[in-house]
Amino acid sequence: MSQERISRRGFMKSSLLLTGAAALTPWSSVLHGAEKKIAASDLVILGKTGKRISRLGFGTGSNGGEVQRSLGQEEFTRLIRYAYDHGITYIDTAENYETHPLVRQAIKGLPRERLWIQSKMWWTPENLRNPLATLDRYRKELDTDYIDSLLIHCTMKSTWPQDVRPMMDAFDEAKEKKLIRVKGMSCHGLPALRTAAQVDWAEVQLARVNPQGIHVDGEDPEFGAPGQVNEAMKEIKAIHARGRGVIGMKLIGNGEFKDPADRRKAIQYAMTCGFVDAIVIGFASTAEPVSDLSWFPPATASGRWLPDT
Repeated sequence: MSQERISRRGFMKSSLLLTGAAALTPWSSVLHGAEKKIAASDLVILGKTGKRISRLGFGTGSNGGEVQRSLGQEEFTRLIRYAYDHGITYIDTAENYETHPLVRQAIKGLPRERLWIQSKMWWTPENLRNPLATLDRYRKELDTDYIDSLLIHCTMKSTWPQDVRPMMDAFDEAKEKKLIRVKGMSCHGLPALRTAAQVDWAEVQLARVNPQGIHVDGEDPEFGAPGQVNEAMKEIKAIHARGRGVIGMKLIGNGEFKDPADRRKAIQYAMTCGFVDAIVIGFASTAEPVSDLSWFPPATASGRWLPDT
């Protein structure tokens, strides 16, 4: 697939960027015995926070952000603006993705109050020593007075509440000062996830969700280790039941689901499981190995299922 520049007209015509097409295409599901029309641009409430974000989030961390960084600022901005024009106002970034500067430039001139910007802070020694200084740097990098949701990134041990306590306390302080609106976390591995299901500090949980178990949490927290779907989904369901907002990630197995049936299965699972409020998928470029909508399921009376890249 060529790496040609993406014009808005060509983008809409060819649907080479399927997550962009998602913003235009509603999908349907059967919930509680009745068909309910839902769309990527729907504003959904995150748990007990009362805050609303678009159901689909613009992910900037594909392959650690390499995919988005390789687009360059101009193309990245085109994608952000395309998504925004079609109701996708939730942007997911992180220090580790090195995409803060890209996001800063891309959102210039957009109404800040309409955006939901989520970033993540890894538990490095420096961040543990002075989390508020790191947060100040994030706000400067993003050119924003506040970050909508700030997450502790990738906890891996059952002892995370003790291990990252300075960050938790700093996030609490930052929320009081209105430097962040919502605090949360993500986990890698069942040991950390089980603890998260018992500790009520977080308001938002970014969780790895797909029914195939690819890059889903398992006993081994290392990336790529076998996932245990039933155990992981049980804990995520319990987290949601405690009132926490749940955002699903790794829906397409970190990009490994090339078969349309696998992608469709994962999206349908997330939208019907009952414990996922929103999802985040990495927006990409024309380099994606799909170039049409042939892997959509048949259209229903109320629309189609959401595609992803």
